[in-house]
Amino acid sequence: MIPMTLDEIAAITGGSVAGDGTTIVSGPVEYDSRAPMPGGLFVAFEGEKVDGHGYAAKAIAAGAAAVLGTRDTGQPGVVVKDQLDALGKLAHALVQRLPQLTVVGLTGSSGKTTTKDYIGQLLARLGDTVAPPGSPNNELGFPCTVLKATADTRYLVLEMGARGIGHIAYLAGIAAPRIALVLNIGAAHIGEFGSMQGTAQAKGELVESLPAEGVAVLNADDPLVAGMAPRTSARVVTFGEDPNATVRAEHVTLDSRGRPAFTLVTSSGNAPVRLAVAGRHQVSNTLAAAAVALEAGLPVVELAAALGDLGIRSERRMDVVERSDGVTLIDDSYNANPSSTAAALRALAAMGRQGRTIAVLGYMAELGDQEVSGHAEVGRLAAELGVDRLIAVAGAAAVLDGAADVPEWTGSAIAAADQAAAIAAVTGDLRPGDVVLVKGSRYRTWEVADALRVATGEVSP
Repeated sequence: MIPMTLDEIAAITGGSVAGDGTTIVSGPVEYDSRAPMPGGLFVAFEGEKVDGHGYAAKAIAAGAAAVLGTRDTGQPGVVVKDQLDALGKLAHALVQRLPQLTVVGLTGSSGKTTTKDYIGQLLARLGDTVAPPGSPNNELGFPCTVLKATADTRYLVLEMGARGIGHIAYLAGIAAPRIALVLNIGAAHIGEFGSMQGTAQAKGELVESLPAEGVAVLNADDPLVAGMAPRTSARVVTFGEDPNATVRAEHVTLDSRGRPAFTLVTSSGNAPVRLAVAGRHQVSNTLAAAAVALEAGLPVVELAAALGDLGIRSERRMDVVERSDGVTLIDDSYNANPSSTAAALRALAAMGRQGRTIAVLGYMAELGDQEVSGHAEVGRLAAELGVDRLIAVAGAAAVLDGAADVPEWTGSAIAAADQAAAIAAVTGDLRPGDVVLVKGSRYRTWEVADALRVATGEVSP
């Protein structure tokens, strides 16, 4: 965060100063009192079980310069009516004070965080870049990410989530992007948007936020995304495998570990690319990141080499762990929806050429009236791909019903009542060469992945 006095923060947020108004905040903005924040701003929220205001003194003693809350804590700070509103105003003011900053905003139904991480790695070759790991993409995490920018920051890469119409427009109002990327439209959150068209309407708010001199980066392989072009006055570039895409991949192949290689084709030249990350879907993610990096000025030859160096930065997203006993774990347990699960299953099938393929699939949330069909759909795909063992955890039982609809499938189906049962089912007879995928929405499916990580002592959970 760029240095600001409490008087300045109060003026920006419409709050009142508690203590000395000349106190300077120059460090990070955090809402967890345990996080290091030397010279930073501790945001105190009232929760159902814990009131952050009670931790204000602890945060100040640990190095925070001030507290942002809804009441005077007896510590230096600013008192506001609403902390989220105040953070949004503060983040907006910071962006306005950094004219050198290029804001990159991205959204989509799946792959947002991975692609954000890729973009951050590429743009860091051009200048100081803020693109923190994880998914801080809502009305709290988004402004906190913006506030990580400093006078040295050249690129600010911001993931934007939406659970309703107007959400992305609100975030874009905090930090207006110059480059806006829309990855895809899928069934994620369809229970909230009602249809994929409704999802597209919400996600398209991002390109509508662009200025005329901005750039919209759209997926040429997704009709709902490509169809957003008329919604912006900005220049449009496209990515994908469509022959008309501005930035595209040709001659895609996969190696024995599911890692793609392709020819990167651009208007400024072509170059061979070999990725170090697994999954056919990574072609689309890396093309999206490549399109953004080209717009930022990264030369094609350097870009192609940089794409080969990309790695996973955010935990539990296609994180491939090679165990010492010859078993491979694909930990993709952070979240799940039908399209992201389908991509993970295809990666499993591509990687499992030397041994058995085992999929541990947890419940997929927010599918609304498509909950049963969505789970059955991924079960059918798993069977069609020839997955050897399919373990459905707790609420994901419809996965097994879908697999049973594929008469030629010869794999085994296991219904696990909970995580412990799934762990027992998957760890009982693992052999060298086996590849295990763990995937699910955040219903503790990650416990299965952690059990597999520590089984031979490689990685601590």
